[in-house]
Amino acid sequence: MSDESSAEIRDTRADWMTEHRAMYLRSGGAEGHIMDLTAVGAHPFGTHCLVKYTGRKSGKIFITPLCYGAIGGEVVIVASKGGADQHPAWYLNIREADEVQFQIATQAFRASWREPQGAEREKVWNFMVDCYPFYANYQASTERTIPLVMMKPLEAIDVFREADATGVRQL
Repeated sequence: MSDESSAEIRDTRADWMTEHRAMYLRSGGAEGHIMDLTAVGAHPFGTHCLVKYTGRKSGKIFITPLCYGAIGGEVVIVASKGGADQHPAWYLNIREADEVQFQIATQAFRASWREPQGAEREKVWNFMVDCYPFYANYQASTERTIPLVMMKPLEAIDVFREADATGVRQL
């Protein structure tokens, strides 16, 4: 998949993603955690988290909704960008940070993060593809290895609010 075809997917889903993020934030996480993803080839009860991070160039705070899985006491997110040839901005920003913040439903956490390697990466990747089959299509459509980010909660923090975001990223 080229960056152009990935952009088409984002454009098609941009309104849905923007509305999803707003619903999640406005409800304090009571809504938006579980969404039906059958329209994009996944399961009816897809789980979503919010990830808060600082822009490495702008210094602005961004909040991005992402599918997630939980494995071994860590939360896993996938830097797929719909199979684009470039990594998503949120991933590039997290890579520059020592910690990240995430929210699952009505609970938010400050967390450490890491990228699994070798056999562990393969195990985690297979788990995520089982949860979200479209990731296999995304990987098949790009030459880059799609990164996995594993977040380990360090402490509970306040849930995210719309006002926390000082930047709005094009989804």
